[in-house]
Amino acid sequence: MIRPRTLRVDYDKTANVVCVVGSALHVALNRSAPPNSTFFSVKCTPNVQYSIDPPTQVTSHLSPITLDGKSVLLITMSSASQHENDSKLTVRYYGQNKDVLSNAILHLTALEISLDVDADRDGVVEKNNPNKGSWKWGPDGHGAVLLVNCDSERRYGKKLDTEVDYIAKLSDLRDMSEMVLRTRGPAKLPDGYKLTMHISQSDAESIRVYSPRPHSYSNFLPGVSSGFTRVLTSRVLSGQVPYLGGVAETSFYVEGLRFPDKDFDGLITINLSLLEPICRGLPETPIFTDTVVFRVAPWIMTPNTLRPVEVFVCSTSDNYGFLKGMKNLVLNSGYKLNICHEYMNRGDRWMQDELEFGYIEAPHQRFPVVLDSPRDGKLLDFPYSELLGPDFGYVTRMALRKDVSSLDSFGNLEVSPPVTVNGKEYPLGRIIIGVAFPTTTKGRNMTKVVQDFLWAQKVQEPIALFSDWLVVGHVDEFMTFVPAPDRKGFRLLLASPDAGYKLFRGLKNNGHGQAKLFEGRNDQKPITVDEILEDEGFQAENNYVQSCIDWNRDVLKRELGLDDADIIDLPILFKLEQDTDYEFRAVAFYPDMVNMIVLGKSLGIPKPFGPKVNGRCALEAEMCSLMEGLGLTCTFIDDFASYHRLLGEVHCGSNVRREGFDFKWWNLDM
Repeated sequence: MIRPRTLRVDYDKTANVVCVVGSALHVALNRSAPPNSTFFSVKCTPNVQYSIDPPTQVTSHLSPITLDGKSVLLITMSSASQHENDSKLTVRYYGQNKDVLSNAILHLTALEISLDVDADRDGVVEKNNPNKGSWKWGPDGHGAVLLVNCDSERRYGKKLDTEVDYIAKLSDLRDMSEMVLRTRGPAKLPDGYKLTMHISQSDAESIRVYSPRPHSYSNFLPGVSSGFTRVLTSRVLSGQVPYLGGVAETSFYVEGLRFPDKDFDGLITINLSLLEPICRGLPETPIFTDTVVFRVAPWIMTPNTLRPVEVFVCSTSDNYGFLKGMKNLVLNSGYKLNICHEYMNRGDRWMQDELEFGYIEAPHQRFPVVLDSPRDGKLLDFPYSELLGPDFGYVTRMALRKDVSSLDSFGNLEVSPPVTVNGKEYPLGRIIIGVAFPTTTKGRNMTKVVQDFLWAQKVQEPIALFSDWLVVGHVDEFMTFVPAPDRKGFRLLLASPDAGYKLFRGLKNNGHGQAKLFEGRNDQKPITVDEILEDEGFQAENNYVQSCIDWNRDVLKRELGLDDADIIDLPILFKLEQDTDYEFRAVAFYPDMVNMIVLGKSLGIPKPFGPKVNGRCALEAEMCSLMEGLGLTCTFIDDFASYHRLLGEVHCGSNVRREGFDFKWWNLDM
């Protein structure tokens, strides 16, 4: 829809007017007419089109037409001018006897001006997309995508690219979104006219705009790295951009500086205005504005069902056996293993807790981004020092130390595979976090800055589970997802004391009541199946744990659209311990098999050291039986001394970077 610009016209004068092709000029004829005007006529050159409102019955506008008090002339130009003032329009005013009173003459210069972005999200900056000035989700949506430039192209003195206000390498342009100014018109603008690009103060904290620097540039900030100029920054909200004359294109590169968050919805507006001079000493006024809108790409987590790329573990002085088992599993599965050695981890073995892998994506670029937890253990330098680099981004959320608890470690941050819930699709899955029970007044919670960040990404709507009943308090202690060939393409695995007691009762009934857990271990006193079943206090503790897990089971069924057939219960028992807050919370009694690593169809599972029947661990046998029906193979890794006794398992001590989704996040129906 063309929004006309009001044009003030004086009779007995010639006005030089600039008109942008595609826009319209609105002339109130009665307002600009000399006194006693009764009639008017209009004459123009071929490149000028006009219409009269209200419409007249007169077929030729060269003959006098009655001047109505509401008569309006709408003027448009069909193509750009080759020379300044090369088109004309004349309004002639007549008296009551149709005698000529005066002429109002317009000398018109037409310009084509278009600020363009990839509004249709195909990786190409198309010309003048009619939807470029707004954002709409969905496969039929529109609006350009902007990446946060959160990797590091610098060879020396590593910093996030967002922390430096220059372009370090040409490869950095791939992490930005191209924006093109297309113009057509005479060799230069009429005297005093200029083009400016501008943003709001609120958007200025979220982007920077660069442009290649022609040799003729002289009006921009000094000190910019070779070949590029800062056009817009947090301190420069408006900047003049060159008009090159003739048919021209000028590329700009838009850099995202921050992710969506509680105080930022991710939408950015950039305007280009043509300014008209009034007279010397007075500000110019905008006579045309073109607007484009970007949405900053969200940070996206990857579920266990996506293909692994590389696995990360720590090497410590006491985890040789664990490391050996992980090496065999990862290399036999065909993936890359990265070992963080002790000089970097400083004895901190909890690779899962320090960071979470995800990625960001635009139509022209995708790269992994690590989310660094506020936990800040001795691994705190690893995500920034070892992972951040070219096309490998970094983001974190800082919290006050007093607000950080065990629940801020990222064993407490998971994501489901894609699901459909009551007809609503979540093609990127849903983030899962653990918090305190809703009725508690003194429980631990994931810190607010992290929760706000996760919610603000929008594309993987979070689910909050109750995990504060655990000493460590992480959701990965009682749940995970594995791929499956049927149903929804996955199974939810839940720790289940009920399944554990069922298994042990079956062993007793079959004459294996004296079979021992932890047999052969020097660091754990063996216990028989009979002793477990006879301990009523232990049974009560596990009944409590089962009730906590069942509460979460109901939430997951509701929020992920699951049936009982989509869930597999794993035989795992827990015990209650008094923690530093003098609260009784749960830990796994034997290695927690749900706390596994998923590598395609290969599972790395904590070796449970369960009771042996006919020379085979009954817990391992049950686990294999449950998983092999899904086409999955089980490898049991001894993490007892180096992880389990420290209240963690295989998943806690490892991390997996995975490929992103084929599905494009901007195609979500929101």
